[in-house]
Amino acid sequence: MLRYVEEPEKVRLALSPMRRRLLELLREPSSATQLAVVLGLPRQRVNYHLRELENAGLVELVEERQRRGFTERILRASAGLVVDPGVMGHAFTQIQDQYAAEHLVDVAAGTVRDVARMQNAADAEGKRLLTFTLEAEVRFAEPGDVHEFTDALTAAVQQVIQQFDSEDGRPYRLIAGGHPAARRTEGES
Repeated sequence: MLRYVEEPEKVRLALSPMRRRLLELLREPSSATQLAVVLGLPRQRVNYHLRELENAGLVELVEERQRRGFTERILRASAGLVVDPGVMGHAFTQIQDQYAAEHLVDVAAGTVRDVARMQNAADAEGKRLLTFTLEAEVRFAEPGDVHEFTDALTAAVQQVIQQFDSEDGRPYRLIAGGHPAARRTEGES
């Protein structure tokens, strides 16, 4: 399950190094006392940050346990957080150059926003959002090959779309983008 965040204040709360670390550690349920030991910080300081994250809906209570005369609260990070890209700054506006990095970022940001919103709505209704992903890596010998590849891929996709497109069917958005692959460090697959 994803938790879609489009409120700038909630994003700001999660961005400090301390709170990012807490969210990382809270992938597994834990208490303020346990986290304080791991971080080497006073429990009160950790508790303060946990309360702020909880108030923002970024962490959730899993259980409460009675321990030595007090109630220990066990928390975990809320389901996977997806931040609306528009919250993080300006969005690129209608750049139509299919070879511009800004256009790819704008399309990807819109995809994140749309899919996260639909996923949240599907989760709320107890339904599954049907999506598909295609991912591949291609090595171009020459920079100009990118344009020829794009033209050939476009023609192939149009042919497949003609085969499956139905006037009364549910529309799906298909996005194909390419960017240089990130360099892998030794040990990564």
